[in-house]
Amino acid sequence: MSLLSLENITVRRGTLSVVDGVSLTVSAGEFVGLIGPNGAGKTSLMRAALGLLPHEGRSNLAQMSAARRARAVAFLPQGREIAWPVSVADLVALGRAPWGNADPADPAVRRALARLDLEGFASRAATSLSGGEQARALIARALAQETPLLIADEPGAGLDPEAQIRMMTIFAGLAQDGRAVLASVHDLGLAARHCTRLILLERGRLVADGPPREVLSEARLAGVFHIRAHLFENEDGLIFQPLGVIR
Repeated sequence: MSLLSLENITVRRGTLSVVDGVSLTVSAGEFVGLIGPNGAGKTSLMRAALGLLPHEGRSNLAQMSAARRARAVAFLPQGREIAWPVSVADLVALGRAPWGNADPADPAVRRALARLDLEGFASRAATSLSGGEQARALIARALAQETPLLIADEPGAGLDPEAQIRMMTIFAGLAQDGRAVLASVHDLGLAARHCTRLILLERGRLVADGPPREVLSEARLAGVFHIRAHLFENEDGLIFQPLGVIR
């Protein structure tokens, strides 16, 4: 079942196409990593898909009403600012607003707090947390929305290695449960290990789409990321190790 369908999405900044004719689908059961260098168009593509940026082409999500879209997809933006000193539980409960019940006692809120190991922070003011803890609270808010699709823009930013691995494991679990995740990921090691599929953007264009081992080829790593890396598999799955910069 396709949860996201994009046809020839183009986003322009003046005369420059920052996203150039991208078409793709994301189906239930997939954890898709959106990868590419800085400035490749990852954020613009996700925001256009959600109808948050003017664009050409078609997105099934952008065509929905705001209320319907809020029940179809949860969005975790790149910005991590929390403006008001509400409790962590109240912050996470805002994820239930599309369903008409922003109650901290909602079972979905308790599940999200537990998944991000935030139960001990529930009564604390969200603004009193560290940057990494605030990032976890915002991920929990998105999880509490319990939509079929989650779109996350650099969700690992500001998280320590343990929290990053926990987050990627949670996202992979959502896909295994029949939901779908599209997340922009800069750590290619995490993407290789946890994602079922990678989409590679370069200068706004989709240049590769497939299983991690196929997308992270030696030629693409050199041509797009300008690095050398070693990929191998062991009992933990696919391991990606960057080795050096190609000048």
